[in-house]
Amino acid sequence: MSDSDYFIDAINLVRYFGETSAVDGVSIQIKPGEIYGLVGSDGAGKTTTIRLLCGALKVDSGNAVICGYDVITQTENARSQLGYLSQRFSLYEDLTVLENIRFFAEVRGMKPNEWLPRCMEILEFVGLANFKDRRTGQLSGGMKQKLGLASALVTRPSVLLLDEPTTGVDPVTRQDFWQLLIKLVSAPLHLPPNSTQSYLGGVSRPKAVGEGGGVAVLISTPYMDEAARCNRVGFMRHGKIIAEGTPSELRTMLKDRILELSGAPIKQLRHIAQKDEDVEDVRAFGDRLHLRVRGDKAQVVIDRLPSEIRSEGAELNRLRSIPAQLEDVFIYLSEQSYE
Repeated sequence: MSDSDYFIDAINLVRYFGETSAVDGVSIQIKPGEIYGLVGSDGAGKTTTIRLLCGALKVDSGNAVICGYDVITQTENARSQLGYLSQRFSLYEDLTVLENIRFFAEVRGMKPNEWLPRCMEILEFVGLANFKDRRTGQLSGGMKQKLGLASALVTRPSVLLLDEPTTGVDPVTRQDFWQLLIKLVSAPLHLPPNSTQSYLGGVSRPKAVGEGGGVAVLISTPYMDEAARCNRVGFMRHGKIIAEGTPSELRTMLKDRILELSGAPIKQLRHIAQKDEDVEDVRAFGDRLHLRVRGDKAQVVIDRLPSEIRSEGAELNRLRSIPAQLEDVFIYLSEQSYE
């Protein structure tokens, strides 16, 4: 095992599909107890990056290490540390909840006297213990996602790779899912009595850095409110990570450059704001507009725009400077040119 503090240590990953560069020099390091959010538009390379890390795809160049195991040369040892949840639900809908999770437990080498207490522990953790005998095809979308998470957790992985796990589920289920993730990274799940921390092939689980430990999570998400929950976020575009940092660090990229405009009619306000020479972009956020202004022009626009709005017969309720949201940063980065 490596002495690295990182459970995920990927350096300069590259993957081509024909002449298309799907992943182009991606480096990601994640410590135990950390949630790293990977965000970007469709086709940015998020899913391909996750598949490279779990060994489902081979890298064309670069290197990935999972808990000290090289994904290329020690593939099975690396995979034994992983829990993976793909975008699409991939469990067996004609089996019950318990039968599905038992299948994944036994495939990963759990003995008959180990799988039942472990499966019930996990189902209790994700809130599905009362549904253990229900056929999976009869579960709601949110319950299926929880079952997918339970199956990924059954072997007590040190690393979770989650590819847009909450897409298409309701807000309450998304909240529940994130509460489960927060519990996972704060400390490892407790062990059933008389059980041992062992994996397929006798590979012991690595010790987490620091007291209590916790898993390392890499999650791709299209939701900026979810990205804001992550310890760090990486923005992907055209196969590259073009910006990385904590949510607060990323928001400082647009410090003093976002104005909030409210009034009526909203379409007319948008048209007026777009004509201002110091306004770079205008986006609707609910019943309000976010204006991104050039450089240090926020106060100039605040002083000038109200008279322009009144002169065109529109109603102004509020125009003020506000802290940037991650949505603002995402839109800004998506518009930039990168070599």
